[in-house]
Amino acid sequence: MGKHIVVGSGQVGTHLATKLLAQGHEVTVVTRSGGGPEGAVRVAADVADKNRMIEIARGADVLYNCVNPKYHRWLTDWPPMAESFLAAAEAGGAVYVMLGNLYPYGPVSVPMTEDLPLASTSPKAQVRAKMWADARAAHEAGRIRATEVRGSDYFGPGATDQSYLGDRFLVPLRAGKTIQLVWPADVPHSFTYLPDVADALIVAGRDERAWGRPWHVPTAEPVTFREMGKRAAALLGRPAPRMMQLPWPVVRAAGLFSPMLGELGHVRYQFTEPFVLDSSAFQRTFGVAPTPIDEALKATLDG
Repeated sequence: MGKHIVVGSGQVGTHLATKLLAQGHEVTVVTRSGGGPEGAVRVAADVADKNRMIEIARGADVLYNCVNPKYHRWLTDWPPMAESFLAAAEAGGAVYVMLGNLYPYGPVSVPMTEDLPLASTSPKAQVRAKMWADARAAHEAGRIRATEVRGSDYFGPGATDQSYLGDRFLVPLRAGKTIQLVWPADVPHSFTYLPDVADALIVAGRDERAWGRPWHVPTAEPVTFREMGKRAAALLGRPAPRMMQLPWPVVRAAGLFSPMLGELGHVRYQFTEPFVLDSSAFQRTFGVAPTPIDEALKATLDG
């Protein structure tokens, strides 16, 4: 069994560490607070501390970047952390697996594949694009072995309150109340299941065919918020929930007092037009299929 370093213990890092432990691996979880699941070695560290990260990753087989700084802090927090990850991977020889996202593609009118240019003009998205460009350059120079795994909006057991299909969606659904949406209810959107994200990260870390390029997490067919609500309610034996979209000026006004809401304008394009993730390359190469939506919803409701 291998030695795996999981940096970050949020909605993805926790699933990842738990799965690796179940497979019998030695797992170290690195967070600022020293948290993590039972059975893991828990280390409290500042990820931006390059020397500390080099020390922690010494002797590791795989180093996973599952950190997720607050969106409004990406411009300040990501660059020093990205530098630390690259230094740790180069010094210790661990495969570097980055958890990425779809923001760097920017607005698109076709299903997203990994060969699309990272064309977003958003400074925050450009930070993420540069992180992958730097890692790929180091990989191509033979300094490290690196890959990036990208998913769409997450849902599933353990999803945080940042998930659009988390408690803000499920609590009123369970109670038979109207679900208040920030986005339109009837626009197709790809949602990525959290356990599938963890599985994809594990595959990417152990299979050398994954190294040197980005991959999309196996993700089921795009659905609308209304369809997700209807399918979840059916699993609970309830009628389809009522939904109400909050007016955009109201959301913008609320953003004056909430940093998270204030950032929604940067991703609005993802929800006002179809936003479709194509994960066929990963599925075809590694023989891994996404969890069917109804199965994923049932686990989410039971979780």
